[in-house]
Amino acid sequence: MAFTYRTGEPPADLIELGCLPVACDVIDPESVESAFKQVETALGPVETLVHCAGITRDKPLALMSEEDFGAVLETNLVAAYRLAKRASRKMIRARRGRIVLVSSAVALRGEAGQTNYAASKAGLIGFGRSLARELGSRGVTVNIVAPGLTETDMTAVLSEERLAALTEQVPLQRAAQPEEVAAAVAFLAGDAASYITGAVVPVDGGISMGH
Repeated sequence: MAFTYRTGEPPADLIELGCLPVACDVIDPESVESAFKQVETALGPVETLVHCAGITRDKPLALMSEEDFGAVLETNLVAAYRLAKRASRKMIRARRGRIVLVSSAVALRGEAGQTNYAASKAGLIGFGRSLARELGSRGVTVNIVAPGLTETDMTAVLSEERLAALTEQVPLQRAAQPEEVAAAVAFLAGDAASYITGAVVPVDGGISMGH
């Protein structure tokens, strides 16, 4: 298994587990190509792709610059196109593959101040479902995981008041742990999900139910 990181040092705990660290900037086509070549040289063709890169630049639309809007779409959505296109070539030849895209509950329900983020994550759903229809006959599944409030570096910057307000909206009254989101991704990447494609799996404590 390989994982990518953009800057700094790769997580030591993943390396200790035997995972291959690969530097990659998903908004740079040359960096993406280099990452794939490194993985293919070390481990062989990519059989499972998980796209979970994401950034936020939250502001009311009236105050949001075009650069803020575009940067979020580039990392969250356009990078998925870049990665899936590269990975799917060899999956098609092998007639087998798994692609899992990490979207967000915000894509399903919207959120004030996050028009760019919501657009990018909703775009992943449309992209993933269209790709699922394209690749299904080739034995490749494409699914989407839509996490809600999750304890990550992105949410660690929120104030206690903001975090409490968000948690109150969740029927389960807590944030998800990263491992809970990872479990859904692992299921969709495994053999037990071989007859599931084009699905959107919410891991959000119930906040997006009905959407």
